[in-house]
Amino acid sequence: MASGIIIQSLSGFYDVLSQGETYRCKGRGVFRNKKITPLVGDKVEFDPEEGYLLSVNHRTNELLRPPVANIDQAMIVISAVAPDFNSRLLDRFLVLVESKLIDPVIVISKQDQVLRAAEVEEYQGVYEKAGYRVIMSEPGDEAAFTSVKDLFRDKTTVIAGQSGVGKSTLLNAIHPALSLETGEISKSLGRGKHTTRHVQLFSINGGLVADTPGFSSLDFDSVSSEALGECFPEIREQTPYCKFRGCLHDKEPKCAVKAAVENDEISKERYEHYIEFLHEIQNRKPRY
Repeated sequence: MASGIIIQSLSGFYDVLSQGETYRCKGRGVFRNKKITPLVGDKVEFDPEEGYLLSVNHRTNELLRPPVANIDQAMIVISAVAPDFNSRLLDRFLVLVESKLIDPVIVISKQDQVLRAAEVEEYQGVYEKAGYRVIMSEPGDEAAFTSVKDLFRDKTTVIAGQSGVGKSTLLNAIHPALSLETGEISKSLGRGKHTTRHVQLFSINGGLVADTPGFSSLDFDSVSSEALGECFPEIREQTPYCKFRGCLHDKEPKCAVKAAVENDEISKERYEHYIEFLHEIQNRKPRY
């Protein structure tokens, strides 16, 4: 018996990385009986001689779309232009990542094409003030590539972002041997064509990086109204100072979060997105 991590899942077979070697395995019938579906990123025990997975270890977290487990950090790549910078979309990604207790890093790409550089730098300041690490990335920017590459060490990282923002291009620049397929932006749709078709973990700079098809769902199905504020670091920081326990920072009086917005300590736009997401969660239809 040996220990390893699943780095790829295709057609019922699982590629398991163990001590620098990759073994192709099949799942055992016991997994089906227990309704256990092994995911890319799972830490497993396996039989290298027979080529069977024996057990799946406890997961620290998991995403279903894309299906990947035990993620330490999410690198959210968002474009400055083509497609245009979208702070609402970025905040949706951040909430989903924070709700899974995954550390987010924001990468703003395609800076060389930007005419509104001052506006993008202002957004950089907003997110850094909120407590996020923000990396500005231009094609050929070796310093940015080094910063990104250094973040991979000893961690499992998922690359997230809408299609066409340059996720595969960024990884190819950092690690050319990957030769990941990249796609042109569809000018008619204003978004990219999906070129990454399945989840796979690649070894980069002492860590594992998932190049995924992207989040196919940005719904807050697993986020409650009460937990939403925890997914905004600046709101999480102010919540203990609200007068009422369980304050949702919407219509409640003597709310420290609303006071911080009035005092420009919290971004008004970020707060508006919080309220929009809160109402979306409150108005969603229950599932039975």
